[in-house]
Amino acid sequence: MEYSVKSGSPEKQRAACVVVGIFERRKPSAAAAALDASGTVASIMRRGDMDGKLGTTLLLHKPAGVLCDRVLLVGLGRERDFDEAAYRKAHAAAAKALRATGAVDAVSYLSHQPVKGRDWRWNVQQAVLSFEDAFYRLDALRGEQARKELPQPKLARVAIDVPRRSDLPEGERGLSEALAIVEGVNLAKTLGNLPGNVCTPTYLAEQAQALARRHKTIAVKVLEQADMEKLGMGALLSVARGSRQPPKLILLEYLAGAKEEKPIALVGKGLTFDAGGISLKPADKMDEMKFDMCGGAAVLGAFAAAAALKLPLNLVGAIPASENLPDGQANKPGDIVKSMAGITIEVLNTDAEGRLILCDALTYVEKNYQPTVCIDMATLTGACVVALGSHASGLFTNTPALGRALLAAGEQIGDRAWELPLWPEYEPQIKSEFADIANIATVGGREAGAIIGATFLHKFTKKMKWAHLDIAGTAWHGKKATGRPVPLLVQYLLNHAAKRES
Repeated sequence: MEYSVKSGSPEKQRAACVVVGIFERRKPSAAAAALDASGTVASIMRRGDMDGKLGTTLLLHKPAGVLCDRVLLVGLGRERDFDEAAYRKAHAAAAKALRATGAVDAVSYLSHQPVKGRDWRWNVQQAVLSFEDAFYRLDALRGEQARKELPQPKLARVAIDVPRRSDLPEGERGLSEALAIVEGVNLAKTLGNLPGNVCTPTYLAEQAQALARRHKTIAVKVLEQADMEKLGMGALLSVARGSRQPPKLILLEYLAGAKEEKPIALVGKGLTFDAGGISLKPADKMDEMKFDMCGGAAVLGAFAAAAALKLPLNLVGAIPASENLPDGQANKPGDIVKSMAGITIEVLNTDAEGRLILCDALTYVEKNYQPTVCIDMATLTGACVVALGSHASGLFTNTPALGRALLAAGEQIGDRAWELPLWPEYEPQIKSEFADIANIATVGGREAGAIIGATFLHKFTKKMKWAHLDIAGTAWHGKKATGRPVPLLVQYLLNHAAKRES
């Protein structure tokens, strides 16, 4: 899709479709009123065909008094309740309706609606993100004939209008940010949606290398099993023993900041399929365990966006990639493994494997990069889904300022997180009778499962300013990857870069 930002009167647009909003109780937005010199829209509303309910749409063909071929009316809900969520929902509804038309181009005036506390840069950015989320599809895995028979939307160009020409610079900035975020989100979505027989650890490493070829500012190195054995990554390697797929530790560098500046580190769980190992998962919904690598996909997405934006900062990434399958060599409940940090771990449940591959990656990052902050993201615990559902990622941190910055970025971009405690009182719950720690709670049963997972990771991150995002509820919805938390990460990086410049 081709996007642009413009400023012009709706009644003068010669586009295939002009998109305007209607508030509840049949109140036209300013753009809709300007478009309705002939009274066609008012007549439609009087007849009750459009009452302005949020997310409803009505397509008008060749209305009198305008130059465009179509007018799409979009319900904005009650004017006094129009907020960020309503703004996104209206744009998503518009995108869905436009896909079903024969229009090849459209101009949207929904972006004229002010949102409290937000500027035109935000309006344009969110409009494009909402449109792209609605337009995303993955059809590459369908057969050739099936792909030919799929309906192909004709829409190729969308212009986002801003009220005044003086607003164009802000709008253009919002557009450039949105397009970079879209590149990262769509990469993360596609990797997440691929099945486990396609997206293996090797494939994930190849996609990182392909990303580096597209963006010359990104460098990639892949550690193989022998490299990890030399480094003493016993925790990560213990998970990989049950799989025929060789494990990979994918390392990325984007160094566009000052040479002396310590990097920001992003670490993402890259478990390309998780059957639970010997502690086998139930068959129901096991197919969704292809999404267990969405943390790693988010690291790749964030790097893609940072490079596209040419952010002036140093960024390093680590993706421990493996499968977790049952096999004669797989981890057994009760096994004890030794991590790269020298901490021994009693594996009481082989399905708590994400923390095992992450802990060695976190140790590697701390020893080799000494990052200014480290953020990891992982589909770590079902308990986080129980706690927060699919609306917010769980956030844990040992650095309050980092936590506040991530929460603020999530609110700003619409990819929210919610902080949960990381108190020392939880640490005795992972005490082991025979090793330094256990990989699940030995006291308290299943309570506070998300916190226990974060507490385990904190054992390996106490020397760093660190945050953990549990994305088990947000990385996918239904049977489709969401691309989260790429928007949150990129907004955090944008804010960090802006803060340093100011």
